[in-house]
Amino acid sequence: MKQEYIEIKGARENNLKNVSLRIPKRRITVFTGVSGSGKSSIVFETIGAEAQRQLNETFSTFVRNRLPRYSQPDADAIENLSTAIVIDQKRLGGNSRSTVGTITDIYAILRLLFSRIGQPFIGYSNAFSFNDPSGMCPECRGIGDTVRLDLDNFIDKSRSLNEGAILFPVFAVGSWYLNTYLYSGLFDNDKKLKDYTEKEWDTLLHGKKMKVPMKHENDMPINGQYEGLVDKFNRLYIQRDTSVMSESLRSTLERFIRFEHCAFCQGTRLNQAALSCRINGYNIAEMSAMQIDELIKVISLIDHKIAVPMTDALRDRLRNLVDIGLDYLSLDRETGSLSGGESQRIKMVRHLGSSLTDMIYIFDEPSIGLHPRDVHRLNELLLRLRDKGNTILVVEHDPEVMAIADHIVDVGPKAGIHGGEIVYQGTPAGLLHADTLTGRFIEHQAVIKKTFRQPTGYYKLEGASLHNLKHVNVSIPAGVFTVVTGVAGSGKSSLINGVFVKRYPEAVVIDQSAVSTSIRSNPATYTGIMDDIRKLFAQANKVSASLFSFNSKGACPNCQGTGFILTDLAFLEPVKTVCEICGGKRFREEVLAYKLNGKSISEVLEMTAEEAVVFFEKGDLKKKLQAIHDVGLDYLTLGQPLSTLSGGECQRIKLASNLHKKGNIYVLDEPTTGLHMSDVGHLLEIIDQLVDSGNSVIVIEHNQDVIKNADWVIDMGPEGGKKGGEIVFMGTPGDLLNETKSLTGQYLKKSNEYIYET
Repeated sequence: MKQEYIEIKGARENNLKNVSLRIPKRRITVFTGVSGSGKSSIVFETIGAEAQRQLNETFSTFVRNRLPRYSQPDADAIENLSTAIVIDQKRLGGNSRSTVGTITDIYAILRLLFSRIGQPFIGYSNAFSFNDPSGMCPECRGIGDTVRLDLDNFIDKSRSLNEGAILFPVFAVGSWYLNTYLYSGLFDNDKKLKDYTEKEWDTLLHGKKMKVPMKHENDMPINGQYEGLVDKFNRLYIQRDTSVMSESLRSTLERFIRFEHCAFCQGTRLNQAALSCRINGYNIAEMSAMQIDELIKVISLIDHKIAVPMTDALRDRLRNLVDIGLDYLSLDRETGSLSGGESQRIKMVRHLGSSLTDMIYIFDEPSIGLHPRDVHRLNELLLRLRDKGNTILVVEHDPEVMAIADHIVDVGPKAGIHGGEIVYQGTPAGLLHADTLTGRFIEHQAVIKKTFRQPTGYYKLEGASLHNLKHVNVSIPAGVFTVVTGVAGSGKSSLINGVFVKRYPEAVVIDQSAVSTSIRSNPATYTGIMDDIRKLFAQANKVSASLFSFNSKGACPNCQGTGFILTDLAFLEPVKTVCEICGGKRFREEVLAYKLNGKSISEVLEMTAEEAVVFFEKGDLKKKLQAIHDVGLDYLTLGQPLSTLSGGECQRIKLASNLHKKGNIYVLDEPTTGLHMSDVGHLLEIIDQLVDSGNSVIVIEHNQDVIKNADWVIDMGPEGGKKGGEIVFMGTPGDLLNETKSLTGQYLKKSNEYIYET
């Protein structure tokens, strides 16, 4: 068969410089290059966006109104596209009703199985659904947990109502909510709550809704409705959809509520009828709580003629989860608790059983979260998808994934305005000899550190038992660089992001979650640089600093400071046009006339961090700009919307805003995500700078160069899920080489031997 190609001509999305490219179809093509070089602009924002946009145009206008909208990429031509499926790193999220079982549809097949051969027969498959009234627990409504008001934190009994006995801010002294109690006439407002009679206490907490004539402080009569504190709080907050609450309110609520396993269903989410139905002695909740590898064995023992199609389908889908390294999960695991890497692999599994061919599958760093031991499983999956006749496009930095590519595209030479070009395309073998950053670093291996910092103290955790942790006792050294590693599901995140951060809430957690989804937030506003810049402009021109904000007085009145006008065209793609008044500069014309060293405020926001660090001389401002430069984001412009940043870039912008603090505990979650191999050394310099400044740094990581440069390593395992949750090793990287029980140690040893062989 003649080789076909996806043809891209003159692509100019973001920093791409008129890129033209031929990508072979039905092959694996890996795109690599430094962070910000333009890889994602080619793969996601040009190929992926256009494929999805054209697919959406095949639907009726009614359907298109309800589909996500994709703008046409900035390119002269994009030809020979197929339908594209984008499998990114975004966490699956979802509410507490979304589980591994529901998101993969495996639980739907399991429900069908129980409705057909389970004994006693209790009804059809919806009778086993915790999202259906016929199957859900009547007490917790299918959530598995009950949320209760924590009265110990909510009320201070040593105070009276007038003294602010209700500690929840919404009921603060002077608030309307508190006044309904103060003016109800039901209480002595100066009486300490600890002195309340049993009847007064019950009325305060659980008094039923009733009309009461109230008198305001000015003796004006008011007809009010009294409701007990607990009932009012439950109605206003616990029974309300938290997704519509502000982040600050949700954060406040966390201090006043507690979660408890539902006593009625024991956290299984199901009613007693559903739990009474069994197959080979197991009910559906018990099967859902098993690890995937255990559940396969249980399903294989079901011997019933009617069950064959269902058990075959279950085994196939469960084996796909095992093949991709998720054998340690259970079907009842909430999707909101999955990492980005786990979420991405769950999405992959959903497509493994598909018989569709000639699709384009687009992956965003699928090796993230994978221990070196498990990368071969990912490679096998990519090969299987390709061999079914699909085109596989992968944005990746891992040399092991690059090695299985049929074609490699290296984007660069550097990032931002210094990138956006194709610097190499060809075979993986050819890349080894290419004069590019990737070519020079692809076989680079760091040497294990020989000298180590001494701890200044210890952070102790005792009896840690969150998720799969087996009552772990550990002392994490202070004042040094600690790496926590282990296979996926071994308990790393549970130990650090779960137990440690709760025990030491002062820790600065720098993860990959989005820093903002607003087009108005940018590196300058997020790091506080914008405030300094506005003050400098105000001082230089002797005017108000608020003029130099596109969110305030200085905003262009036509576009309200966004720089563009968005015209909704119903079922067609909305048209985004540059504001005719400000020309996309976001500010009023009179504001743009004010200059600082010859530059307008708009011109300053168009500067990269690299340019700005030279332009500004003010000490504090220069230090903040240097921090952005130091974390490898010198290619970002000060005004670039944060909503356009990748997960790795989000993490590094957070790091930049905390870089010059001292005496802190820093927790970094896989900071090499999105980092090119040439930038890992730079990240290690930043970590060393933090530790040498008197901070403690704890990093969850698989990258072997990072492990080799640690002062202390904590290896979790030995496997994932129920087979993990233990400390396998604690010590220096050098000592880890000789730990035979550690999978991390085995791979570190191979890497170390490779250095000396070469």
